[in-house]
Amino acid sequence: QVQLVESGGGLVQAGGSLRLSCAASGSIFRINAMGWYRQAPGLQRELVAAITSGGSRNYADSVKGRFTISRDNAKNTVYLQMNSLNPEDTAVYYCNADVLKVVSTPAVRYWGQGTQVTVSS
Repeated sequence: QVQLVESGGGLVQAGGSLRLSCAASGSIFRINAMGWYRQAPGLQRELVAAITSGGSRNYADSVKGRFTISRDNAKNTVYLQMNSLNPEDTAVYYCNADVLKVVSTPAVRYWGQGTQVTVSS
């Protein structure tokens, strides 16, 4: 099986920074795209940022210029550096990874358990 374990969430004041990490482990041949989503209370889960295996990135408009996604392919880990945080960024953040367990098979998306980020005003 494949597990994604997130870390780095917590409580921070507005204007502060946090760095989230998500490490994938288990039966992995290759990981294609990796990404971060978030879900605030009463709202749908939304894409925050994603990165391909080749390093191409895309961001939600609300986080452009403040958040940076990166990955370490050797460690099967994706990161989210979050700067200039504001209370609207408060949410549970989930990472995902599109994993191939065996060559020439379709990728399967796996999700982490979520980590809480709370930004106080």
